[in-house]
Amino acid sequence: MAPSKLTEYERKRLDNIRRNDEMLAALKICSKASQLSASSKRHRVESFKSFKVSPEKKKPKPDSQIVIRRSLRSRGMPPEDGESLETPNKIQMPSSVEKPSPPVMGPFSMSDAYCGTGSDRPLIDTILSLQKKPLVDRCEPVKMEQSDEILHTSVKKESFEREIKIEKKEVESCVDLWSMKLKPENIARIMPGRIMVVKFLPCNDVKMIAAGNKMGNVAFWKPDSLDEEGDGIYLYHPHTAPISQILFQQSCLSKIFSSSYDGFVRMMNVEKEVFDLVYSSDYAIFCLSQRPNDKNGLYFGEGLGELRILDERTGRISSQWMLHENRINSIDFNSQNPNIMVTSSTDGTACLWDLRRVNADKPNCLKTVKHKRAVHSAYFSPSGTFLATTSLDDTVGILNCANFEDISLICHYNQTGRWISSFRSIWGWDDSHIFIGNMKRGVDVISRFQRRTILTLESPYISAIPCRSDIHPYNVGMLAGGTGGGQVYMWTST
Repeated sequence: MAPSKLTEYERKRLDNIRRNDEMLAALKICSKASQLSASSKRHRVESFKSFKVSPEKKKPKPDSQIVIRRSLRSRGMPPEDGESLETPNKIQMPSSVEKPSPPVMGPFSMSDAYCGTGSDRPLIDTILSLQKKPLVDRCEPVKMEQSDEILHTSVKKESFEREIKIEKKEVESCVDLWSMKLKPENIARIMPGRIMVVKFLPCNDVKMIAAGNKMGNVAFWKPDSLDEEGDGIYLYHPHTAPISQILFQQSCLSKIFSSSYDGFVRMMNVEKEVFDLVYSSDYAIFCLSQRPNDKNGLYFGEGLGELRILDERTGRISSQWMLHENRINSIDFNSQNPNIMVTSSTDGTACLWDLRRVNADKPNCLKTVKHKRAVHSAYFSPSGTFLATTSLDDTVGILNCANFEDISLICHYNQTGRWISSFRSIWGWDDSHIFIGNMKRGVDVISRFQRRTILTLESPYISAIPCRSDIHPYNVGMLAGGTGGGQVYMWTST
């Protein structure tokens, strides 16, 4: 209870409180505050209710497929970098929900793989007709004037002994390079997409070119097909990834091997009209070769640096070695001594091997040619005395195989980009010149003697860069080049 007598201070305080209450009542402050408080409370309740009644997240269906992503490296495939490394397309997810059909293992008929216009019967009849002729008649070797004096030497290098023939006199070119011309009738677009490999049919009687592209197609083109129906182009689809090599059986032209990044080696058997499965792998196959005078052995580079030898008769691997730290891009054999093999790799090296002395646990090579970047190819000269390498470090190397000491690096621009296959220098019909494409829509000719480019094969008919090339083994002056757009050019010596 308040005291009966208030002090002066307490009376003033009560008067101030009364005046403030009258002022608040006049402004209706209390009623406004109560309304705002009720509105705020109602909003919090509604928000809480809306949160509680929100639908739950949908759970994945139990039968939905879980996709496990694997890098290209773990599958033995290179990255997409512009084929400077000859690489396949990046994997794209299908737009439909249907599972992709698994690749057909084989065998399957040529008619099922054929996707060209018209009939492929003329091609089959042509190849079968060549089988009836003796091998000597259809494969007459190129004749070159060489010195009769041949020096036989025995070279010892890193505890390996080799026998090789050394020419005392340099061989002059067997063809007039300035007479090589490109005619309009020797140009054709034989397939879609980027060409990965170009090969002549090793036969004197028929002019035929085989090519493989990035999509897994293999095409055959007969430039001299005016008397036949159609345009002389026959297109097949035996693989699902880029073609890495096309190989004609040495003693039987009706058997044509093809290797691919899809991990398959197939044989086109024209007699049976089927594509047989020779070998399958979980890793990409980047190169394929056959040893001279060994028609049953197939040598191929699989995955990251492994080389395997397949016996085509049994279908089994007879030997396998880890020769490089990265993928093997090319395999070639010495014509004088088939026991000497050379491999090129993305690890920046080209290595020479003696197949008689390869240790399975720790292979030792005869010679290592080192480059600063990936080596796309390494090929022996026709006589086997020299070796030509092509690297992404913008050089073409020439090695004298007689002493392993004379090495020359010739500058050549090899940056092709992602849409064009990498350049690979090849030897001509003798040891005097090397052919390699250039970025100016031509083919450069490098002289081994002068160590420089002495000529460029050009033509107003060329509309693309001939990145991959091949020479006809029996027709001197006949050169083929494939482009990134599926075109093939054929130069001839007039």
